[in-house]
Parts: sequence; C-alpha cells; structure tokens
Amino acid sequence: MSAIIKLEQVSFVYPDETNTSNLVLDQINLEIEEGSFVAILGHNGSGKSTLAKLLNAIHQPTQGKVWVNGMNSSDPEKLFSIRNTVGMVFQNPDNQIVASVVEEDVAFAPENLGIPPTEIRQRVDDALHMVGMYEYREHAPHLLSGGQKQRVAIAGVIAMRPRCIVLDESTAMLDPIGRREIMDTIRRLNEEYGMTVILITHHMDEAAQAERLVVMSDGHIIADGSPKKVFQNVEELKASGLSVPDTVQLLYELRKEGILVPLDAISDEECAQVLAALLS
Repeated sequence: MSAIIKLEQVSFVYPDETNTSNLVLDQINLEIEEGSFVAILGHNGSGKSTLAKLLNAIHQPTQGKVWVNGMNSSDPEKLFSIRNTVGMVFQNPDNQIVASVVEEDVAFAPENLGIPPTEIRQRVDDALHMVGMYEYREHAPHLLSGGQKQRVAIAGVIAMRPRCIVLDESTAMLDPIGRREIMDTIRRLNEEYGMTVILITHHMDEAAQAERLVVMSDGHIIADGSPKKVFQNVEELKASGLSVPDTVQLLYELRKEGILVPLDAISDEECAQVLAALLS
C-alpha cells in the first residue's frame, strides 16, 4: 500500500505571549499507509493533538513538510483538496453539530461543497448507515446520547467522502458505552469500507485495537509498531508517563514474580487463555 500521509522532518512551534517559542513537535518523520488503522498515543502535552491538526492543514509545520496524498499542506492552493481528503472529528460533538435534525446536520458539509441535491441525499443516507445512525435521521441531535452525537459528527465528515478520517480524542468526553460505540464504528469504517483511520487517544484499550501504534512523548515519536510489540516495553512507556493495558500490566506483574508468561496477550480473551493455561 502507498502512503496517504507523509511527514518529513516536521517541527512545530506555538509562540507564547512573551514572544518566546514553545517547541511542540521536534523533527517528526512518519508515514501512514492508505487503508490502515493507526492509533497515536501520548500523555497530555506530548504533541499528539498538534500532530492531528497538521494532517489536514489546520496547522502548518514550522519546519519540514506534510504531504497528504502527494499534496504539500503548506500550498494554499491545495487546502481545499487536502481537507476533502482528510476529515477531522474532535472531542466535543456539540462543536461539530450545527443543525436541529440529524440528516440536515450530516448534509451541511456536502451542501457547502456545492454537491447536487440528489447526490447529497445519497451521501447522507450512506454515511448514516455506515455509523449505524440511519434510524435516527429525523431525530433532534440534542436529544441523543454522547456516543450517538459523536457518531452523527463522524457521519457529517464521512458525507464529504474523505479517504482518511482523523479522530482527535473523540471519545474523551464519552462514557464507557459511548466509547465502545465509537470504537465499533471506527473499526467498521476501516474494515468494511477501507477508510484510513488515525485515532488520537490516551486510552490504552483504544490504542490496543489499532493495527499500528505510534507513541509520542515531549514532541518525539518514541515507539512505532504493532500494539502487541509496543506494549511489551512496559518500563519505557511508564518512564514517559504512560501506562499499559490492564491485561499487559497483570502479565508484567506475573513476570516480575518469576512466572514466564508472554506480554503480548493484550485482549481480555488472550489474557484469559494465558491465565487458564497457568492454572491447568
């Protein structure tokens, strides 16, 4: 697969009120393959949300280059195409919902793109089916649960037909049920529809569901690989202010007691199998 997003030696600085500079990203190199599901994990202030905003040109790099489907994000003539290629979903769905009826909200972005009405109708229906919200198409968004609102916000982005969707801490304000709904939706978009998904998160259990995990700390990428591989580096992650999934932590504690168990049993089912084997 080819890379849909490529960062080359990217640094980013936020100027502060005293005219000094705060380095948030430092010489980042990263490629995201089209059709992949990548989680970017990091503690607060690690630079992960800033990185997310670089991916569809909300921010421009202070140094280096960000390429989106071969387009330079610093080229103002490419901004429209870049933002059609990479859609963004943020923490608070209320900030992205603008209409009083679900289907009207999902139609808002395509209407502003000048899409013909018949195609808008098809896009809205398709997007709502994709996120499992079609039966709520005539509902008022403010009456929905947090997870349902976020799925409507995702549908609004999908209706623009992006090739990649970036979710910046999109489950942070949700309860466990809402988080599970969004993660189910994300996996479906990736697995059934082949959409590139980039999930920015600080939740270990969410990061563990991705195909690839990129870990950030203090503006640097400190780990990059499959979740099974990355989460075995327990001490390194803890030194960066991060934890590991509860399953890995349990197995890690067993290993400290001299019990030889693998650290790559991330899911509840895999961990249960390891423990059952020990007991038998």
